[in-house]
Amino acid sequence: MAKLLLTSSRLMKRRRAFIKKVGLALSALTAAPALKGDGYLSSVDPRLRNSVMDVLQYVSIKDVEIIKLRFPQKTPLTWNAIKSSGGGYPSSTFLKITTNEGITGWSGVKGVPSTTIGFAKKIKGLNLLNTEQVWHHMFFHNRKPVAKGQEIHAIGSVDLCVWDIVGKALGLPVHKVLGSFREKIPVYAAGGYYAKGKTNSDLVKEMESYVKEGYRVVKMKVGFLDAKEDAKRVRDVVDALGNDARVMIDANNGYATAYEAIRFGKMVEDLDLYWFEEPVAPDDWRGNAEVRDELNIPIVAGENEYTRWGARDLVENHSCDIINIDTIKGGGLTEMRKIAALCSAFHIEIAPHGYAHMNVHALASIPNAKILETYPAKARDFNPTFEPFPLKDGMIDAPTTIGLGMDPDPTLVKKYRV
Repeated sequence: MAKLLLTSSRLMKRRRAFIKKVGLALSALTAAPALKGDGYLSSVDPRLRNSVMDVLQYVSIKDVEIIKLRFPQKTPLTWNAIKSSGGGYPSSTFLKITTNEGITGWSGVKGVPSTTIGFAKKIKGLNLLNTEQVWHHMFFHNRKPVAKGQEIHAIGSVDLCVWDIVGKALGLPVHKVLGSFREKIPVYAAGGYYAKGKTNSDLVKEMESYVKEGYRVVKMKVGFLDAKEDAKRVRDVVDALGNDARVMIDANNGYATAYEAIRFGKMVEDLDLYWFEEPVAPDDWRGNAEVRDELNIPIVAGENEYTRWGARDLVENHSCDIINIDTIKGGGLTEMRKIAALCSAFHIEIAPHGYAHMNVHALASIPNAKILETYPAKARDFNPTFEPFPLKDGMIDAPTTIGLGMDPDPTLVKKYRV
């Protein structure tokens, strides 16, 4: 804990000195006119030129740490088509990287924490501002270049942490560093799980509460019940919300065959659903394509795929209309941008799955991004790690916080750290 909350005068002085250098550098660059030949640096005061180059040249890893928080209020037991969730104490796991300049980067962790630590250590000594080189080193260095597995989870977490550091080094939100495309971002509320004793009326009330919160798109689970029962659940929600919001359905790969997913889809095809997510098994590209061909509902897939090569397989097999690769599983923001570029060549949109506070930077900077998955404000009753986004008419503003905005509240860390 003492290490986490380190506030020694030496570290603070070093950090202040670095921030001062950043300020001088950015001021110098901002004030300099765009010139031919040597460009910006040729017009910067020579006394500041070294500070500019220092700031923009080298930031490296000093220390790596995993921090896990666990909260005391049990969540309700719920389930989707394939597995249960909740019923225990919620937690959040973070990767924390401290740099030679005193900048601290944060990101979320999925998978094995020790594997994440291992991949962060692989890039010690590299300049974190060289994000492409850093990603390439993690993916190809000292391991077979497979495109799937826990290694990709680790690479994704480290890559996102690196981008947080880059944003903080430059004093900008990450989407500004990447190149912003939009300032307003459409979002949806992920919910509608099955639960013991939960009636259709209860489901409708849940969805209506999200609309009152400001959502204009809501998502509910399907695939666990008999097709007719699930179709009735969907129809009841759509009828209740009317023109106030559109409805997504998510089967979580729950249908064993394409024909089962098609049979169910035909029962709700007339409801103008926003999309039908993961109807069949993740590796059943042909089945996804069959469902897509037979239904007049946009098909979403990719949450369980990895990297640009996984996205390529989905695209080449005509498996979906929208790709929802998880930002961490996908390999981080560096790889997500490649996935988005690949999809754009085929006029396919992306809607990343996972941590909204990291994904929001992808949505803000990628032209063919569609909508951001978020959890409603009531989720903070159980896990207060992240503040909900201010929401109006189904939209949020692109972040203004420097970096990713993943830094946990120090008081929460102090109180709930495992």
